[in-house]
Parts: sequence; C-alpha cells; structure tokens
Amino acid sequence: MTDLTAFIEGLPKVELHLHIEGSLEPELMFDLAKRNNIDLPFKSVEEVRAAYEFTELQDFLDIYYQGMGVLQTEQDFYDLTDAYLKKIHSQNVIHTEIFFDPQGHTERGVAFETVINGITRALDDGCKNYGISSEVIMCFLRHLSEEDALKTLEEALPFKDRILGVGLDSSELGHPPSKFQRVFAKAKAEGLKLVAHAGEEGPPEYVTEALDLLKIDRLDHGNRSLENEVLTKRLADMGIALTVCPLSNYKLAGVTDMTKHPLKTMLDKNLNATINSDDPAYFGGYMTENYLAVYEALDLSREELETLAENGINASFCSEARKTEMRKQLNSYVSQ
Repeated sequence: MTDLTAFIEGLPKVELHLHIEGSLEPELMFDLAKRNNIDLPFKSVEEVRAAYEFTELQDFLDIYYQGMGVLQTEQDFYDLTDAYLKKIHSQNVIHTEIFFDPQGHTERGVAFETVINGITRALDDGCKNYGISSEVIMCFLRHLSEEDALKTLEEALPFKDRILGVGLDSSELGHPPSKFQRVFAKAKAEGLKLVAHAGEEGPPEYVTEALDLLKIDRLDHGNRSLENEVLTKRLADMGIALTVCPLSNYKLAGVTDMTKHPLKTMLDKNLNATINSDDPAYFGGYMTENYLAVYEALDLSREELETLAENGINASFCSEARKTEMRKQLNSYVSQ
C-alpha cells in the first residue's frame, strides 16, 4: 500500500455530517460543568472517556444527552463551536455544515435563541479567524413527536436567515421518516434544505421513505441502502449524496470490521459518498482520522481519496461561487 497519510492530512476537506453537541470533548465538558456549577456523574476526564466505550446507538445517546446538560449559556455554545472549528482548522477542513439539536436544549429550559446565537457567533468568527465557511442545519429528534418537531420549526423561523436546512436524527429504529412527513413539507415550503438520517440502524425502506415522503436533498448515513439493489441504483442515478461516517459506524457496531466497511462498494457502485465524523468526541476521530481509517482498512487509492474530497465539495449546500473556490483549492493541492 502506498503511504498516503501525509496526502490525507493536507487534503482540503468538507464536512457535511457533524453534530456540534457530539464534538464536546471530556475536558470541555468538565470546564463547562465547573463554570455552571453542574455535578457530573464522573470524577475525572478518564472516567468520561471510559464511559464512551459503548457498543450501540442507544448507549451512546444516553451519555450524549447527559453530556449536553453542561451547555447552558450562549458562551457555552460559542466555546463548544469554537473548539470544534479550531480542531478542524488543524485538519484542513475548509467548509462545514453542522447539525444542532434544539429540542435537546429547549426541553432543559435553554432558550432557542441562546443556542443559535452562541453557535452562529462562533461560526462567523471561524470564517474570519480560520477561513472556514459554514452552514447550520437544525435537526429534529425522531424519538419525540412530530407535534414537538412542528413546534420547534415555528420557534426557529424567526432565525431562518441563519438556518439553512432541517434534518432528522436520534434513535432510528421504530421512528421511520414517514412520522415526520408534515414537518418536512412545512420546512420545504419555508425554503429550507432537507436531510435525514436513514439506513444507519434502520432498514433500506427508511431510505426510500426519506426520498419519497420527506423529499430529502441529501441522505445522512444510508449504509443499508446497499442491501437493496434497486434502491442502490436509484441513489446512483439520482446522484444524491450520502454523508458516510466510518468511525461512527465502527464504534456503534453497524460495521464490526473496518476492512468490510461499505464505503469502497459505494464508490464502485457510483454512489455519491462523502466522509464525515458524526460525533467525533465520542467516536474517536475527526475528519482526518476518518479518512485515514478507511484508507488503511480499504486500501483506497489516491484517486478514490480525491473523489471523496471532491464529492464533499459538490454535495455541500454552499453557493456555487464558494464551491468553485473550494474546487480550485483542492485542484491546486492535488496537482502539487
């Protein structure tokens, strides 16, 4: 295998599937708990890291929502987002489209405005300080009701100039995309982009529902689509992007052997696959680590790595002018 490690480290990258709450590192969790006088059920950073050794989605979500409790003020959300931006800047990420879970905060009594102000202030500063462009996607928690999602959408509309789209995350099994058909139709009518987690834990039928009923513009995860040949061909023909999260798949045991990760099969079947980190503090890696993991496990070629980077640019929701800039940056890098 040619060693492309240095090439991957310097590669200009775009991230399209990142839960900002999932970038909460244990050190920052402790700092914010102290600042806000919150008692954590952990005595040390090491104990938190040990608790991150889960084997399925629900175990992860339990600690994820527990960790979220330290986020109380606008400054907390600013610090969380700024820490993520600092990290990805060191990994040559040039554009990011971040998810946030307002219901995970408003149900704790934190105002929607507090959350969005902290995140977007940090993203604005990130553009100035690190040259990272960004967009914000608000996710609905699928284990809650559609009525709750509709209420959250109403709450978000006054801030629509800062929110590009809506998504769907949390426990997939038993909560099919069809449950959220009305709220997605309303979001579409408001001009928002639409994405949804489907085909991670849930069956290929959930992907079909996300396409046909929610009318998504981009598919988050989508791994299990490969179990259905007709669906796989449909996704390839549509050219719809899949935001694949390799280390997340491995950590949550959707993939138990990285040498069998479906990413290479996706590329071979002409699926528009991209690489992303999902919840990097919990899953053991940001963008570079995810690229390295699949490169090493699947023996990806330099051309395949370039394709993945280019797919990320093409699948982003930013302006055509920004996409052109990013393509130039990528082409300049690979031609050296």
